[in-house]
Amino acid sequence: MFEMAIGLISGFVSGMGMGGGTILILCLSMFIGIEQHIAQATNLVFFIPTSIIAIITNIKQKYIDFKVAIPVIISGILGAIIGAIYSNKTDVKSLKKYFGIFLALIAIWEIYSLVKKYIFQKKTHNKERKK
Repeated sequence: MFEMAIGLISGFVSGMGMGGGTILILCLSMFIGIEQHIAQATNLVFFIPTSIIAIITNIKQKYIDFKVAIPVIISGILGAIIGAIYSNKTDVKSLKKYFGIFLALIAIWEIYSLVKKYIFQKKTHNKERKK
């Protein structure tokens, strides 16, 4: 039952385009105790059907810019091959450390983006009040 809740939350976040796989890997490794390599491989299998549904939905809404998407897809495939080879040669302890660093960088970026947006909105609001 817990696995289904994790899948539902990860799928919801994936559908919103925010990287549900990150949540899935974190939950599988932390709360269920699955080894990092297995959690990442499970994420890849999870990613296929959820991404297909998200792609179909976004194509219907005309949200995909194929001129941008094609080079990103090709680069992503090459990166996935390189990453999979590297991951298989990396021990679990190091892989967990790299994943933690990755999550920390995402958190720092999100905080930075929120602060930057807040400051911009505050400046815009102050300029409008002075008029």
